[in-house]
Amino acid sequence: MSALHELSAQALSALFGRGEASPVEAAQAVIAHVERWEPKLHALWQFDPEGALAMARESEARWRLSQPRSPLDGVPVTIKENIATRGVPVPLGTAATELVPAPEDAPPAARLREAGCVFLGKTTMPDYGMLSSGLSSFHALARNPWDLSKNPGGSSAGAGAAAAAGYGPLHLGTDIGGSIRLPAAWCGVVGLKPSNGRVPIKPPYIGRVAGPLTRSVTDGALLMSVLAQPDWRDATSLPPQAIDWLALDLDLKGLKLGLQLDAGWGLAVDPEVRAAVEAAARRFEAAGAIVEPLAPFLRAEMAEGIDRFWRVRSWLDIQALPAARQALVLPFIRDWVAPGAAIGAAELFKGFSQIAVLRDAAVAATQPFDFVLSPVAPVPGFAAEWAMPTNDAATAMHHIGFTLPFNMSEQPSISIDAGQTRGGLPIGLQITGHRHDDLGVLRLARAWERLRPPPRPWPQP
Repeated sequence: MSALHELSAQALSALFGRGEASPVEAAQAVIAHVERWEPKLHALWQFDPEGALAMARESEARWRLSQPRSPLDGVPVTIKENIATRGVPVPLGTAATELVPAPEDAPPAARLREAGCVFLGKTTMPDYGMLSSGLSSFHALARNPWDLSKNPGGSSAGAGAAAAAGYGPLHLGTDIGGSIRLPAAWCGVVGLKPSNGRVPIKPPYIGRVAGPLTRSVTDGALLMSVLAQPDWRDATSLPPQAIDWLALDLDLKGLKLGLQLDAGWGLAVDPEVRAAVEAAARRFEAAGAIVEPLAPFLRAEMAEGIDRFWRVRSWLDIQALPAARQALVLPFIRDWVAPGAAIGAAELFKGFSQIAVLRDAAVAATQPFDFVLSPVAPVPGFAAEWAMPTNDAATAMHHIGFTLPFNMSEQPSISIDAGQTRGGLPIGLQITGHRHDDLGVLRLARAWERLRPPPRPWPQP
């Protein structure tokens, strides 16, 4: 049997139920593994072995009485640090934040605590979550376990690295333009951006969602079974819906899949990334799916308008800080927001309006298909010390052409490993479905797990 820290959530739950392993043993195994990896990866903040063991002992007692709170009772989990957990500050990745303990769990963390999960700690992120990297003015630089000279992606940087490195089976991130799917792609794991409102979040914001990063689709589905419950604190949350999250079988025959290889804006797709996505499409086609090309629908004015809106929003947030704290924000972020100072009301409104324009374009373009296949990112992983793939504030968002549209359109979208470059860097396949068809996206991703060649062994410390 694999070491306990390598086991899936499903496997751990089965062992706990049969009394063949305990939550304490699982927590001890994961903690020891984290301690081997963490000096190199810097994926965690507020790593709390004693707190985790205390939660594990409580879970162990429940399993002994055959009274687990859920199938995930006792399973180790990490939580991105911008998702509040009771008593722990929320730095938002930046040294400019005053560290005040959070008074309560945010909805996703509350659901995990209610389910009996064991909290290992918080995962790191860049300043304000506005970088696709692990570069932060507050946290140590996060690195990619496949290649320590490379970036894990972001903004769920620590979560992606932790999932690939085996810091237990379950990791919770957030995504507003690709922040779950990008690290999932560059770290070779599964990352689901659910439909907006499927997983309540606090504070809610346009395009912002929380979702799982895991090593397998089944574990992501298990985590969704806990997370996808309404919470009054998120006024955008969806009403209750009975979803059998583990009903993951899907007949591929006759499914109509769109294949998008050109985002229409931003960086050109790297040939190795393109080849991996095309190879995946051919495997789906050989299994009976109908694959047809999907023309680009994202235009420069859409992406750049949203970029301008984000710059102004972030500039206003930073300008509201005392001067001494403003100076603590990562210089790249200060450079990125600086143009926001000169953007007038009319230009700001036009930029904000592009959210709706892009939403409608994405929905219309994907409507003829059951699902859409595409790259997650146009390029493989990049230098650990860089803020973005271009490392240029002027073109900071030019790598999110495939991910951004589905935040704005509120459609579920998942990243799953589709192979690697000649240099060994993971390549992500993005699968996108119609709004609210989160289970369908998981099903097609599970079908891809069965179709693809056997994956390589996970990286070791």
